[in-house]
Amino acid sequence: MITLTRMSRGFFALACVVGASAALAGCAPTVALNPAENANAPECAEVTVRLPDAIEELSLRTTDAQATAAWGDPTAVVFTCGLTPPGPTTLQCVTINAVDWIVDDTDLPNLRLTTYGRTPAAQAYVDTSRLSADAALGALASAVQKLPKTGACTAPDTDTDTDTSTPGGTEDTP
Repeated sequence: MITLTRMSRGFFALACVVGASAALAGCAPTVALNPAENANAPECAEVTVRLPDAIEELSLRTTDAQATAAWGDPTAVVFTCGLTPPGPTTLQCVTINAVDWIVDDTDLPNLRLTTYGRTPAAQAYVDTSRLSADAALGALASAVQKLPKTGACTAPDTDTDTDTSTPGGTEDTP
């Protein structure tokens, strides 16, 4: 009888763990993303392990692609590392915490923010109706700084106001 009681307790404990795991997993399903072409770059691994657990009140979620991350449910910030670095552009360029970002506002209120002068490049896609791009980029900066710097914006907006449309421009530097 003692053996049956121990088995029952063990089974009950296992059932509780499985049930709790299933309940938690159901709250925020895995975000389906595609990896960038160079997602397997060692530099992206250095960045990915340093990404924050939260951006403001948005919690980090599980993704199904290498060198990617997502925050919020529904998702408000998507991050991808391993992109081909962009060339010079007339799009606005901002510098936040020593990282230059090209601002593409084609999908407002979502902003596509791509690192400039970092190899490989990284990109954040931010729903600015849920949080400011400045908050997202500020939270990502310490991780993204691990990507080797290969260039810089020529006239970046350093006031971190990503809602303006003033072009900053970019140029390659050695």
